[in-house]
Amino acid sequence: MEYEDKIKEAASAVKALVTVSDLRISEALTDTAEELLAEKDSVLEANQADLLKMDPSDPKYDRLKLTPERIEAMANDMRQVAWLPSPLNKVLSESVRPNGMRIRKVSVPFGVIGVIYEARPNVTFDVFSLCVKSGNVCLLKGGSDADCSNRALVAIIHRILSRRRINPAVCTLLPPGHEATTALLQATGQIDLVIPRGSSALIRYVRENARVPVIETGAGICHTYFDKDGDREKGRGIVNNAKTRRVSVCNALDCLVIHRDRLEDLPYICSKLAGSHVVIYADEPSLKALSGHYPESLLQPSTPEHYGTEFIDYKMSIRTVHTLEEALEHIARYSSRHSECIITESAKAAHIFERQVDAACVYTNVSTAFTDGAQFGFGAEIGISTQKMHARGPMALPELTTYKYIIAGEGQVRT
Repeated sequence: MEYEDKIKEAASAVKALVTVSDLRISEALTDTAEELLAEKDSVLEANQADLLKMDPSDPKYDRLKLTPERIEAMANDMRQVAWLPSPLNKVLSESVRPNGMRIRKVSVPFGVIGVIYEARPNVTFDVFSLCVKSGNVCLLKGGSDADCSNRALVAIIHRILSRRRINPAVCTLLPPGHEATTALLQATGQIDLVIPRGSSALIRYVRENARVPVIETGAGICHTYFDKDGDREKGRGIVNNAKTRRVSVCNALDCLVIHRDRLEDLPYICSKLAGSHVVIYADEPSLKALSGHYPESLLQPSTPEHYGTEFIDYKMSIRTVHTLEEALEHIARYSSRHSECIITESAKAAHIFERQVDAACVYTNVSTAFTDGAQFGFGAEIGISTQKMHARGPMALPELTTYKYIIAGEGQVRT
């Protein structure tokens, strides 16, 4: 079936999905999670076929790779989503006009949501679970890097949907070619919303070429500011976790900003990073502070391009500042408005940072690695929105709904 036909079939599945009860949806999601675990070996085999086509040194390799532990996590996330309260048909506001007309604002699905993503096969399950739970049909456009993995996962989804007598077209996987991307972005009247999830280049392409509405899930250029009143024990743990937990994800640390009064603590703060072979691009003051205390082979002087860069690798930059205000200026200049952190014991500094930093997620003494729908208690996420229209931060069930007004009366007419 050509991609145009697949898009049409997905659009036609919307009306039937609205009639499926939340209980049936929850049971289908639970069954899908169990089927994933039962078919773990075949999924890993398909994923291995994708991995063999990619250089292990490619930063996307870790994103692409599935393991038994990651498959278990995918199943757990789907189970969590399955039994979360439905976000649909909630009365968001209600009023009665002087003429007796009753107006209710009620949450409803978007309809058809297209998601374009790169080498992240786990996104396939996240998107499906969140979309179907919120009453939306999902059109998946994965990259060629993960095509074998995505097809294996969607085959599991379709098997359970058919068993539960739900139209499999509510989860439709498009071919990985560029023609399918173009068709998705141009499908006005059939697709209600497109969400790109991937590199800044992918997001820019979608924004510039889409004729349907887009919600951007932006690249993560994340900073952590170690304040003059920061606790160095907290700082060492947070910096190491934010940088090394998983370098290929968008919430990973890219730039450590440090107050010059705390440069003597910098070797201690960075000490764990050496064990993960993190390359540090340091400005002159921080380079001086680290010299002789951090492996010389991993320590390089910074250049302007090292700031405002999403490394997606075991690399980070360091910038020294004289004041909190200078730190805020640096972050404002280079941030992608994803996740930013301050390490401080000063309530005043934390308050200023929280108020002035313009980002979807602002942390005090907490690793940016927590910017994740599951970690926020949302079950999963469809992406981290860095824009301000409609949704911001981890997009989960509530963010996949819009609303309509329902008006009832007793024959009122307008004069």
